[in-house]
Amino acid sequence: MPETGSWQVRWQSAQRSARAAGDAALRRWRAAPRRTRQTWRLTAVSAATGLAVAGGAVAVSGPWDAGQRTAERAAAAGAGSGGERHGAATDPVRGAPPVLSALGGSAPGGPGRAGAPLPTGAGLAEVLAPLLKDPALGPLRTASVRDVAAGREVFGVRADEPATPASTVKLAVAVAALSALGPDHRIATTVVDGTGKAGKAGQAGEARDGGDTGKHSIILVGGGDPTLTARAPKPGPAADRPANLRTLAEDTARALKQRGTTTVTLGYDASAYSGPDQHPIGPNENIAPVSALMADEARLDDSEFGTAPRDAAPAVAAARAFAGQLRERGITVDGDPAAAHAPRQAGEIATVRSLPLAALVERMLTHSDNDIAEGLARQTAIAAGKPASFAGAGTAVRDALAARHLPLTGAVFADGSGLDRDDRVSAGLLSRLLLDASSDRHPELRSVVTGLPVAGFTGTLSGRYPDKSSGAGTVRAKTGTLTGVNTLAGTVVDADGRQLVFAFMTSGTTDPQGAQKALDTLASAVAECGCR
Repeated sequence: MPETGSWQVRWQSAQRSARAAGDAALRRWRAAPRRTRQTWRLTAVSAATGLAVAGGAVAVSGPWDAGQRTAERAAAAGAGSGGERHGAATDPVRGAPPVLSALGGSAPGGPGRAGAPLPTGAGLAEVLAPLLKDPALGPLRTASVRDVAAGREVFGVRADEPATPASTVKLAVAVAALSALGPDHRIATTVVDGTGKAGKAGQAGEARDGGDTGKHSIILVGGGDPTLTARAPKPGPAADRPANLRTLAEDTARALKQRGTTTVTLGYDASAYSGPDQHPIGPNENIAPVSALMADEARLDDSEFGTAPRDAAPAVAAARAFAGQLRERGITVDGDPAAAHAPRQAGEIATVRSLPLAALVERMLTHSDNDIAEGLARQTAIAAGKPASFAGAGTAVRDALAARHLPLTGAVFADGSGLDRDDRVSAGLLSRLLLDASSDRHPELRSVVTGLPVAGFTGTLSGRYPDKSSGAGTVRAKTGTLTGVNTLAGTVVDADGRQLVFAFMTSGTTDPQGAQKALDTLASAVAECGCR
């Protein structure tokens, strides 16, 4: 068709023009002095970051407090122009990444991504080795820096030595879960008919009324969604909201009334997870008992992340909240909810599903969410056919990473959250995880990068980089902090336009603030460096 042919000619011409412009920009970039290149880069990054932050302030429409980076994930997976988008009101943010691409040609999908000079080990050592001697760091100091385009390590210090990772172990959990389940996987929470004969005698899942009086037994079955909520939905697109017990109650009530049922007994089934539900650190405001059924992470306040008092029986609390929602919708719940086992062939009454796994990974990494981390580790175990316990999850995570041929010598995954000091990973493993997630060859892992906190702006790095700090807005990294342990692993684009990933680990620290500042200085140095 003439019109189609004409459009194709114009498109091909535009592509040739874009490539020529990109090549010209890259030549100008290479010819400019290093100081000039660094100024261009920092100006562009600041502009992009400012647009993103301003857009987030205008319209927060995602499922989390800072919105969901759906546009960035989709664009990165397709190796197209990137950019964060939090809703229709922030579409102009998509114009920021092409500025970076024109300056350095190194933005994801840009014409010169691998064309900028490769940093050398000697150049990086000249900058980083003195910083690794900071007395605020503990006696164990390890480091690994890799170039994404080259796919290899360009600087390392004891990079293969296992150390306590604290929360940076969540990077391993994220990669394992995405590898085992895929970024589009959703976790179901279901209500089933409990009147089947397969229900165990004496359990709430067995019919108590003979099934002919209009009163039936139903069972709330937890699939392990760590973001299930019982709270009123926030404004924004319904597709960006986590699964809600209110929605499940509404759908359940409607289905029951269509059957002529208005009175039920309610059981709850949290048997998808096994083993001890209490983390080895014991009752703690950093994490709830690990349960396949819980709402709002069993928080007893209105917080969404961070420390909070937790209910000691998450499944019971979720079932009671669900019973209350049913009553509000005209369904009489006879008695208190009781533990049950859903019949094997139970008929489904209603189901809600979590946001895609990629979105759960983002929230976990941005806010270092321990409850999501333990949940995703167990989802990995379920996918592998292993017990959904601390031990089974650790085995499943390791197996999933081994299948990716990652360096696992000495690695131990005692939990998914990093709260267990028995965890061990190396700086080399952390940087390899980030290398794979940053590569165009592994779009299924992209949420590992998009979920990283932005220095000075989001998540656990929002308060770590002061105003005008050289790393603010340019460093994206996962933090890890326990008493005496400080780690940082993330990604930057250096002053020459190369995308690098890094991991710095230290143990035995006695000055936590000083150690954090020393790690932040190391990450900023990688960002500022054009180390050749």
